[in-house]
Amino acid sequence: MTSRPDLPVPFEALPNPRGGSVRLAEMALTDAQHAFARQGETAAALKRAIAALHSAGWLPAQRFAEALALVAPLGDESAGSHARIADALAVFGAAVERHNLRELSCSTVLFDHYRGLHALLATHTRVAPVSYDDLALAGRAIAPATLRDIAPERLARVRARYEETLLKLLRGPAEEAADAFERLDACLEELRGADPYDFWRLATSTARALRERARRNGGIGGVADIGGVGGGIDRAADHIADAKRLYARFNLVLADQAHALAFAPRSLVRATLALLWRDFALYGAAPEDAEHVDVLRDYGLTVAWHVAATPASEAAWEAGAARSGEEAVAREAATRDLGVLRVNAAAYEDFLQSAETAIDALVERGTQASETGMVDEAAALAAADASHRLGAAACALGLGHVALLADTLGLAWRRVAHHGETHADGAEGATRGVDATVPERAAQMLRSMLHQAAAGIAPSEGRGSIVALTTMIEKPALTAR
Repeated sequence: MTSRPDLPVPFEALPNPRGGSVRLAEMALTDAQHAFARQGETAAALKRAIAALHSAGWLPAQRFAEALALVAPLGDESAGSHARIADALAVFGAAVERHNLRELSCSTVLFDHYRGLHALLATHTRVAPVSYDDLALAGRAIAPATLRDIAPERLARVRARYEETLLKLLRGPAEEAADAFERLDACLEELRGADPYDFWRLATSTARALRERARRNGGIGGVADIGGVGGGIDRAADHIADAKRLYARFNLVLADQAHALAFAPRSLVRATLALLWRDFALYGAAPEDAEHVDVLRDYGLTVAWHVAATPASEAAWEAGAARSGEEAVAREAATRDLGVLRVNAAAYEDFLQSAETAIDALVERGTQASETGMVDEAAALAAADASHRLGAAACALGLGHVALLADTLGLAWRRVAHHGETHADGAEGATRGVDATVPERAAQMLRSMLHQAAAGIAPSEGRGSIVALTTMIEKPALTAR
């Protein structure tokens, strides 16, 4: 990631005025800020925040709070350390109060602070380097990305062209970068296979999405509105730099493919996927982004559909959200408490009504597949779409555990649809060899969690179901090569 701390903090995500709040965490973080400012003890307050965020299922935020708890005792070492930790506390506290789970996962500003906290910790103990996906994809299953079998002579020719063009991109003048990007994309398209989980499909989509976002912010090949909030030119430069680094890392995967490796490195798959999700999670997706969104859905990630990718539209949304919040306070809007999560009553009722239909369909699909040992590809995709809709709705309300299980279940069904073994009797579109009991049990758990929410009880974690689904999802497909 390339966000620079010396620049003004960019406006990164739309506010979520109807999202649930974790008041215990908000109050605990405020207490921690006050205690840290007077060089007092912050451990108890941060421990309360961690517990509340965990209970709500806000896992990326919980991970950030854990980093704060580890680093806070180092704040009295120097003025610089104290200022860095104080700034991280303030920015994180404000982000938690925005009630936007996707922002808490994908904010580049939060990640820069998270990386800075780990840098302070690294001066005292050996810690592993952190990467952007550590926050963005916290707790999420990652489907293996395949590398198809390509004739050695053909692969060697593509690799030679790729390396030559990559050198020109990294060492040549900036005005030639657009042409180099196009040539590199042509190489990746030649490598791309038909498998929805082919690594080069993900790679191509991510690189193009980064450059498209750069164009919208005034970068290579286009001019965007860069006035107002957000620092468009600087964000465009960051996106181009991210794209260049990815292209360089892709060259290493070409070497792996030349040695007949069947799967791309998991760490690179995570990093690439997180970068693809980042801007769509923060800003939403427009109709022209449909191809990128399809890739994200195949990996179990959802986005909001809207057109709010310019600073002007973001500022307008912010103002509207502020007015909505003020009006809600003035009306003393009714709320519901689900454990530590306090939700808007109207949003809560809307969620329950939409969730009921989705969960009934999911349970029915899982039961049928479990009884027959087969599942129609279209039915599996329908189940995946229902799961993703449920996950997106739960995310918007703030039900972190429900959202994570629904997203993971959706990913499992997409894996079944794409990688199910073809039925031997020739039934078109049917698959067999699928252990449908795993998604069936997960759907039953999801239904139980929704019943808990409907009864005003905090939904359970569903950890066992997520572990079982993750094992199913991350198992390499038999048709990998």
